[in-house]
Amino acid sequence: MKNTLEIANRFREIILNGTWVANTNYKDQLANLDWKIAITPIKNLNTIALLAQHIHYYINGINIVFKGGNLDIKDKYSFDFSPIESQEEWETFLHKFWHDSEEFAVLTEQMPDEKLEAAFADEKYGTYKRNIEAMIEHSYYHLGQIVLIKKIVTDQ
Repeated sequence: MKNTLEIANRFREIILNGTWVANTNYKDQLANLDWKIAITPIKNLNTIALLAQHIHYYINGINIVFKGGNLDIKDKYSFDFSPIESQEEWETFLHKFWHDSEEFAVLTEQMPDEKLEAAFADEKYGTYKRNIEAMIEHSYYHLGQIVLIKKIVTDQ
């Protein structure tokens, strides 16, 4: 199997359809979630919605680089989103999240394997491989938070 296909499938596992590492994924946790649960604050923790938007922010920013654009995402803006105020807004966000995640996976698997070792946007950011793997790891980190917050909010 091509390395880019393997890493793309690892990304799909965490966001769209896998259960191998965490026994769940973002789509499983968020697809049928009521927006009021997604925006419920618990003490000083980020909400489920904010964590999902945060991960999407990075996916979208990396997609732009994959398509030849500039790396314009900044950590200081990665939690700066308008509040979700309805189920329709939540569903619209999720649709974009799933779409952009699949695009990330497709763009990854279409890369030649050699590109994984190329500099990502600027040499100071490491290689494409390092950035894709960091996106996967970052996603698992926040998925764990989402699962715990969801259990607290829904009292499961």
